[in-house]
Formats: sequence, structure tokens, C-alpha cells
Amino acid sequence: MTTERIGPPVTGNERETLRAFLDFHRATLALKCEGLSDEELRRQSMPPSTLSLLGLVRHMAEVERAWFRRVIDGEDIGLVWSETGDFQHAYDASSATRAEAFDAWEREVEHARRIERAAASLDVTGLNVRSGETVSLRLVMLHLIHEYARHNGHADFLREGIDGTVGV
Repeated sequence: MTTERIGPPVTGNERETLRAFLDFHRATLALKCEGLSDEELRRQSMPPSTLSLLGLVRHMAEVERAWFRRVIDGEDIGLVWSETGDFQHAYDASSATRAEAFDAWEREVEHARRIERAAASLDVTGLNVRSGETVSLRLVMLHLIHEYARHNGHADFLREGIDGTVGV
């Protein structure tokens, strides 16, 4: 598997720019996982943390699902790995496989892309049931960019600890 990561444009409208930055960060996470075995992807950072690259992929599948499908699209669906709505459950990748985690993540990314493209504008809103707030698609896209950027920093350290690879 070879991931193509395209840098965001230096000019463009707001929506194109947000979409490009989000896709850039999605590709960055995939690149951090490229070429590793299931065992390496499950390798945890340091006790007591259970953080692993595979756990990050699983977590981001939940994040994509929650914000795009549940909040913006209003779907009444649970999380992928937790029947109780606990986002932390996804981090436990102790018995997960690359195939299972990436299939779910890629499926949720495709749902998110379809929802974003179908939206009339960034001003489309949805209800965040957890906070009770109405939020815009703009906020959701910015939140996802922030979430990926933060976790890609974790992924940098995790990957370096596995095989010394730095940068992408």
C-alpha cells in the first residue's frame, strides 16, 4: 500500500482549503502506519499508556463517524468499537488488526467525504448531542484538522519508537 499525500493549496476558497488540510492530515496518519506489521502497529508507547498507532487509527474512525455521520448527518448510530459511547475504547488495539482498523477508518473517511461534499455550504449545522450545541460543518472540519494534527504528533513519536523512522 502506498499512500499519496498532497500538500494543501496555497490559494483557494475556504472549503477547498479545509478539505485539503483534512485530507493532508488523514494521509499523514496513513503514512505513519505504512510498512508496519500488525504487531508493530499495536506496540504501545509506554506504561501506563495504551497508545499505539493502531489505536490512533481506530480512534480517528470513531471521530470521523461521530462528527460527520452522527452530528452533521444526524444518523442515529453507535460508535464502531463501543456500545456505551466510550471513545477511549478504540485506543485498546491489543487484539486489533491492520485490516480491521483500516477498513473501518477508510469507510468512515469515505462517509465523511460524501457528507461534506453533499452539504450546501460550511454553514450547514448539526446537533452535537454530547454538548447540546448546534455546530457548523466549518467547525467540524476545523475540529477534525485539529484532532488529526494533535494525534499525528503522537504518531510521529510512536513510529520513531518502533523503527526509528522520522518525518514523512
